[in-house]
Amino acid sequence: MSRFFYAKLAATNLKKNAQTYLPYILTCIGTVMMYYIMVFLAENKGLGKMSGGFQVQAILNLGSYVIAIFAVIFLFYTHSFLIKRRKKEFGLFNILGMEKKHIARVLGFETLYVAVISLGAGLLGGILLSKLIFMVLLKILNFEVPLGFNVSGPALAAALVLFAVIFLLTLLNTLRQIHLAKPVELLQGGQTGEKEPKTKWPLVVIGTLSLGAGYYISLTTQSPLTALSQFFYAVLLVMVGTYCLFTAGSIAVLKLLRRNKRYYYQTRHFTAVAGMMYRMKQNAVGLANICIMATAVLVMVSTTVSLYVGMEDVLRTRYPQTIMISAPISTQQSVEGLQRSVHKVLAKHRLVVQDRLDYRYLFFPGNQEGGTVITAKSKISISNATSSLREYYLIPLEDYNRLTHKTVSLGDQEILIYSGSSKYENDTLTVLNRTFTVKERLDSFFEKSLERSSISGSYYIVVKDMDVIKTMEATLAKENRNESSGYNYYLGFDLDAGEADISAVYQDIRTAVGSDYPGSSIESPVAAKESFFAVYGGLFFLGIFLGALFIMATVLIIYYKQVSEGYDDKARFEIMQKVGMSREEVKGSIRSQVLTVFFLPLVTAGIHIAFAFPIITKLLAVLNLTNVGLFAWCLVGTILVFALFYALVYGLTAKVYYRIVSWGTSV
Repeated sequence: MSRFFYAKLAATNLKKNAQTYLPYILTCIGTVMMYYIMVFLAENKGLGKMSGGFQVQAILNLGSYVIAIFAVIFLFYTHSFLIKRRKKEFGLFNILGMEKKHIARVLGFETLYVAVISLGAGLLGGILLSKLIFMVLLKILNFEVPLGFNVSGPALAAALVLFAVIFLLTLLNTLRQIHLAKPVELLQGGQTGEKEPKTKWPLVVIGTLSLGAGYYISLTTQSPLTALSQFFYAVLLVMVGTYCLFTAGSIAVLKLLRRNKRYYYQTRHFTAVAGMMYRMKQNAVGLANICIMATAVLVMVSTTVSLYVGMEDVLRTRYPQTIMISAPISTQQSVEGLQRSVHKVLAKHRLVVQDRLDYRYLFFPGNQEGGTVITAKSKISISNATSSLREYYLIPLEDYNRLTHKTVSLGDQEILIYSGSSKYENDTLTVLNRTFTVKERLDSFFEKSLERSSISGSYYIVVKDMDVIKTMEATLAKENRNESSGYNYYLGFDLDAGEADISAVYQDIRTAVGSDYPGSSIESPVAAKESFFAVYGGLFFLGIFLGALFIMATVLIIYYKQVSEGYDDKARFEIMQKVGMSREEVKGSIRSQVLTVFFLPLVTAGIHIAFAFPIITKLLAVLNLTNVGLFAWCLVGTILVFALFYALVYGLTAKVYYRIVSWGTSV
């Protein structure tokens, strides 16, 4: 026997199975390419030196880990399709005298060929495209694009090690299956799962309850802070529910349809229901995977696109005024001193403030429990902090009347309260050992107040005077065993000037106020713009990048599902024609089954998105995007584009399916 016999046989096998191996190899190439590019970007030293580059690199590092985990799971999963189709081939080799150790050698060479082609083409493509993708990323981030071209050694090494391990593990897993299987089992491997599926009612119940619980969390979550902690649980429940209902729920529904005699005993319905029952048993997990990945793509792309497109809305929400100063005022300092410092800077730049808003306040977080506020840090419950945590701003009546041009009067134990979207219903409020009577619930407050960027909910409480605030501040300090630090002062205003002038004013105010009032917070949307573009632009890039990866995975799963079902259905439709079904009836039955099963994941993904919409909008509020209309339009656009792409993939893969089924038949 020639020493190159096994190597030649492996090459011949790959050529003969090109219909199934070529898409797999192309996917491997694409995954290698994307992983190299992501690591290349994350390790790029030039990016780290740019303003906001550190945040971008952190996001890209996260993306490289996601791609690595995805590559391991997905390539293992798709490789199982290949092995299932080839088990009969291995069984024939075994029966014709080839021992399992010889089959192992052939598989070893096949894996080597696939690995060399995938890594060679993938790394070459990654190296060639890395500079272009880097330029696209910098354009998204509004960074200056540098010249030059380089190859990343760490990215090359990481890709080689990761994918070499993946290919080795897939080979070992295949050898394990062949070693444990008998030749007869290998011959029948392609027909595994032909018995009628049983209805697994426990899984149906678990799936229904899981999906219902996930939807309930999304629909009932009110606070953005709560959404942040509950979103993961909702996603996990929906994933469990999806897998259970696709694997067991679909079978239960089809069996219920079969019990309906008037519906079932019609030629078109009879073949469709019977065929789909076996189809769902064999491909339910694949369909659930398609559904979950479609949902992930829709959520990821729509949210990152809306964040990037709505950058100006985000900045306006987070920074309602051009300059925003929050400074602690101790007993040795005065509000007038801070005002003078700011006035000097403005006079230097010859600018006049617009829409000035300034007030004194005492700030503290606390848990809202009915009409009582728990403020002691040691007593705030972490377990319910996400649902009851609030931010409290106590403001003197003098400042409120001045800003609103009103002449309200209050007693020592009376307050005005503004609670935003979380309506405060009680007639009294106990806070810092004092019980106040609510004289009036305010429907609105200062339009550009700090409350606009709060994610935990804010209460603005107007008290009689500064004496009340100072007394309560002393109580707060004693309660938390701190020294009295005084109250706070907010000064915000707009400037009719260009970004360069505003940036200069911002820097001068930071210098003037920061030295005299340590602990001050001076903010401006102009100063924050670069960092926001870095974070949200990085998320946008990652969303598009991972979205493309998931779409590639979806296409491959769909393709293998169609090929696998084509071979399984070929004999079934031959029998249908032999027992008297016409060509048109067979084609109609094929079309009905393929369309129903193919678009079921997309419809289910759409339902998931509809129920997830409320909790996603709360999560976007955490990232300061409160423009729900913008997100809705981005989501609709993403769904339409994805549906169009999905239909295109259906058209292409359906042709492969029809061609397989038509071989040897008159369809």
